[in-house]
Amino acid sequence: MSAPSDAMVEIRSVHKKFGSLEVLRGIDLSVRPGEVTVILGPSGSGKSTLLRTINHLEKVDRGWISVDGTLVGYRRDGDKLYELREREVLRQRTRIGFVFQNFNLFPHLTVLENIIEAPISALRRPRKEAVASAEKLLERVGLSDKAAAYPGQLSGGQQQRVAIARALALEPRLLLFDEPTSALDPELVGEVLDVIKDLAHGGTTMIVVTHEIGFAREVADTVVFMDEGRIVEQGPPADVLDRPTQERTRAFLSKVL
Repeated sequence: MSAPSDAMVEIRSVHKKFGSLEVLRGIDLSVRPGEVTVILGPSGSGKSTLLRTINHLEKVDRGWISVDGTLVGYRRDGDKLYELREREVLRQRTRIGFVFQNFNLFPHLTVLENIIEAPISALRRPRKEAVASAEKLLERVGLSDKAAAYPGQLSGGQQQRVAIARALALEPRLLLFDEPTSALDPELVGEVLDVIKDLAHGGTTMIVVTHEIGFAREVADTVVFMDEGRIVEQGPPADVLDRPTQERTRAFLSKVL
C-alpha cells in the first residue's frame, strides 16, 4: 500500500462519484520527485477533481493516494482504510501546496499577512522568521514592493503570484496548480507562467492542470490527457502533443492547437 521509493506521488485505482455522476473512473498515475506533470483535457473530464483528491479536498470513493510514501487522508489497518481526523489531514496538507484558479487570498489581510498566516498558525513558526521567509518569497515572485498592499489593490496576475508565494511559504514537498491562469486576462498569463517555469527549473515537484499547451510543451516531463474521468494517454510532451496515439487526444488537440 506504500508508494515505491522512486515515486513522490502514487495514485492507484482512484474512483470518485458525485451522486450518480462518475467523475473519476479508476485513475492510476505516478509522479517522481522533481517532475512536472501537466494534465490536459476538456471541461468536465475530471482534471480538477483529481487534483483535489491528492490533498483530500475531495474524498475518494475507492482506491488510494500517497505522497512521499504516506497515504493521504487515510490510515491503513490490515486491509481496511480509515479516514484521518481533520486535524491530521490539515497537517498533511502543509506538505502539499495548492494554488487555485481564483487566488483565494484573504481580502482583509495584506500581501505579507496572507503569506505568513499559515506558517505561523499551522507550523507554529516565529513571526520574525515567517516574515523574513515571506519577504524572500515576494522577491522570488517579483512582488517585493507589494508587501503592504491588499489583494484588491493588485492585478489578477499579481494576486496569483502572491498565491504561489503563499503556497511556497509552507515549504511543501509537492505543488498542485488548478488552472492557475484561467481567471486572468490574456496579457497577465505570461507573468504567472514565468514564475511556475522558474519553480519547475528549480526542481519543484508539480502537478499542473492547465489549458496552456505551449507551457506543457516547454515545462512538462509528462503530459497526461484525461477525458470522461479516465487517463486516455500519457507520456513525454513530444509524444502526446505531437504524435498522439489515441483518436480522442488527436480530436482535442486539433481544437486547441
